[in-house]
Amino acid sequence: MKKNILLLLIIVLIIGFFYGVSVGHYQIFPFEILSDFNQMMKNESISSNSRPQIYQDLSQVNNLIQINSEEDIENKKIRLNDYIWISEDPPFNKVPIDYSIDIKDNLFSDIESLLQIDSFIVEMDYGMNSISYLFLPKISNDKLIIYHQGHSSSSLRGPDSHSFEQDKRIIQSFLDKNYSVLIFSMPGHGMNNEPVLDVPKLGKITLNSHNHFRLIETETFHPIKFFIEPVIITLNQIEKDYNFESINMIGLSGGGWSTVIISALDDRIQKSYSIAGTFPIWMRSDSSNFGDYEQTIPEFYQIANYEELYIMSSYGDGRELILFYNEYDPCCFPGYLYEQFPFKNIIIEKLKILDKGKFDVIIDLNQNKHIVSDFTLNKIFSSLESN
Repeated sequence: MKKNILLLLIIVLIIGFFYGVSVGHYQIFPFEILSDFNQMMKNESISSNSRPQIYQDLSQVNNLIQINSEEDIENKKIRLNDYIWISEDPPFNKVPIDYSIDIKDNLFSDIESLLQIDSFIVEMDYGMNSISYLFLPKISNDKLIIYHQGHSSSSLRGPDSHSFEQDKRIIQSFLDKNYSVLIFSMPGHGMNNEPVLDVPKLGKITLNSHNHFRLIETETFHPIKFFIEPVIITLNQIEKDYNFESINMIGLSGGGWSTVIISALDDRIQKSYSIAGTFPIWMRSDSSNFGDYEQTIPEFYQIANYEELYIMSSYGDGRELILFYNEYDPCCFPGYLYEQFPFKNIIIEKLKILDKGKFDVIIDLNQNKHIVSDFTLNKIFSSLESN
C-alpha cells in the first residue's frame, strides 16, 4: 500500500514538473494568472520599498527650461538641426529611394477595412535603410497616423518577415476608424538592415545595437540622424502624392522617444502620443530608465533637454503632446515614478505663456505590461477627435 502511494506521488510530481515546464515555455493555463500574480507582488514591493535616488528639486525644474518665446523654439530647432546634420541641410527636400504602390502582404489580407498597402524605402549613410508601410483604409477620413515601433519589435516569422505584424491590432484599430497608418521600425529592427562596418582600428562589427552607433560618431557625423531621417523623408513623399488633412504620430518605448524628438523638429506633425518613451534626464538614475545611446547624448540634450522638447512638440496651433506611462511598466519609465515627480504643470505653465499648444500626462493605472493598451488607444482616439 505504501509503495503504491509513493509511486503515485512520484508520478504526480513528474507530471507536475513537466506540466510546469510546459506552462512556462508555451504560456498555457495558468501562465497568465501566475504571471499577473507575480507582477502584482513586484508592484507591491515597488510601491513600498522604491528608492528612486532622484535628487532634483521639482520646484526648480522650471529653471532648466530656457524657452520663453516662439523665437526661442525656432533657435533651438536650428541648433538641433545643426547638431544632427552638421554641414548638411535637414532632409526636407529628400524622398525615399524606392516607393511601391499596392504591394501584396498576406499577413494583413484578412483586415476587412484595408484597401491597400504602399511601401517606402529610405537609404541613409553607411548603407543604413528604413522600410515603412502605409496602410490605406477602404473608407478614409483623410487623417494619417504615424506609428513607430519600439526596441522590442521583432519579426515573428523569421528574418524574411517583418515586425509590423506584431502591431496588427493597433493598425487594424485605426483602419477600422478610417485612419491611414504609416508604420516604422527602429534602425536595425524589423525589415531594416544591419550593415557590417569595418571600424578603423577596431575591426568589423554589425550595427545590430543602437549602442554600436557610438563607434561611428565623429565630429562630422552624428548617428542620431538614423532615427529621424526616415520619418521626415517619407513624409516628404507622402505630402507630394497624398492629400491628408492632418498628420499625427504615436510611438511605444523607443518609438515613443522617436515621437517626441521628431515632432519637436517637424511641425507637420500635429498631435503626438508617446507611450513609455521618455523621462527627463534627472529622473533616470535607475539603469532601466537611462535608455540607449540616442536617449542620453549629452551634446544633443544640452541644446534642448526633455522638458524643452516636450514644449517644442506641443507648441503651435492645433498641436498637442500627450505622454502616457504604464503604472507598473516592467521595462522602463513607470507611471508610479512619474507620480512621485509630476512635472506636467511645469510644461503647461510654459505653454500658457507661449499661448499655443497643449500638453498632458496620462497614467494607465494598474497596467503592468510594456504595451499600448486598449485604455491608451481609447484616450488617443478621444484626443484625435477633439479640437
